[in-house]
Amino acid sequence: MKIDLNADLGEGAACDRELLQLVSSANIACGFHAGDAETMLQSIRWAAEYGVAIGAHPSFPDRENFGRSAMQLAAETVFAQVVYQVGALKSLAESQGQRLVHVKPHGMLYNQAAEDAVLADAIARAVLAVDPHLILVGLAGSESILAAAHHGLVTREEVFADRAYQANGALVPRSQPGAVLEDAHQALQQTLTMVTTGKVRTLAGEWIAVKAQTVCLHGDGAHALHFARQLRALFTEQQITVTSHL
Repeated sequence: MKIDLNADLGEGAACDRELLQLVSSANIACGFHAGDAETMLQSIRWAAEYGVAIGAHPSFPDRENFGRSAMQLAAETVFAQVVYQVGALKSLAESQGQRLVHVKPHGMLYNQAAEDAVLADAIARAVLAVDPHLILVGLAGSESILAAAHHGLVTREEVFADRAYQANGALVPRSQPGAVLEDAHQALQQTLTMVTTGKVRTLAGEWIAVKAQTVCLHGDGAHALHFARQLRALFTEQQITVTSHL
């Protein structure tokens, strides 16, 4: 069995380089919620050093709230902003002899696109316009995945190690109690269950189907590095190969 393990990087966390030695894909902030040209370049170099697939992590223009503010922007505005961000990271990667492999939207852009077909379509069109060979990463079973498939993009369906789920497959909003799994053992078991059985227990206690092709590790948590090491050890124990080549 294979699984891709991804982490959001270049966001100012202290353990980026260490995380890159544990994951198979890196989503690099493109400046709209965090990061800048220098951090993007450094993240690309580190990813290349450890053989990690390089991805762009575009966001709504929201540095004040780390890309977590809800926004209602015109589809063409989102299209332009995503092309701008992905194009910048692609150029920086190519300047280092590297290839951009995937795109994963960040924060509220990701969450809104999971449920908003028009927003999802704008993102998919933007990725297609930059490079039709890019993989679009989105919440498993979401509008993002449907839009990308409609435009002929290769998709990768994502699950979250440390987030609670709703009955419709959406993540529980961070504003609600229980949205983030604070207990490491619970998060590890949820991840293993999703990867091996294709199911997840919702916050309300019911089981729903979920397609797990890539698992997100949040790199900005206080215990991110320790949890990443625990998860890699668990995958090794269960003979699950961590790779970006699915």
